Amino acid sequence: MVSRKSPATLPKPRRGVAAAALGMLAGCPFHDVRMKLCAAGLRPTRQRIALGWLLFAKGDRHLTAENLQEEAQASRVSISLATIYNSLNQFTQAGLLREIAIDGSRTYFDTNISDHHHFLVEGTNVLIDIPRVAVDYDGLPQPPAGKSIAGVDVIIRLRNNPSA
Repeated sequence: MVSRKSPATLPKPRRGVAAAALGMLAGCPFHDVRMKLCAAGLRPTRQRIALGWLLFAKGDRHLTAENLQEEAQASRVSISLATIYNSLNQFTQAGLLREIAIDGSRTYFDTNISDHHHFLVEGTNVLIDIPRVAVDYDGLPQPPAGKSIAGVDVIIRLRNNPSA
């Protein structure tokens, strides 16, 4: 269950805490993750802090729950795949990650939550960010009555050119 705290109940800022809450580093990775979780309204459990450190310490990237489990095992962090899925979904609901579904068969989680699109390299399942402004939206259909467009997610598939 996702714990939501109002900003008034968050800990009072100490040295470096305000910077961490804004996404800047305060100097201690675990402290930064703890503050990021608190600012998002999530209780900073041991597992969430460990997963947050693995997710956010390497900058913007795309990974699956299985990728994160491999990284956790390599870092000697023992967390079940079910807990990883639950945490990733909670991080997404809290606005810390973006979920990217590919063909309904694979789900990636993106640490870059800004409005942007993706290239998908076929055969490798590698995602590459595309700035939002690089995609033209001319000709979007009108939504049905009573509905509005919440967003547009573009995935452009790439394949390697055959060798000449």
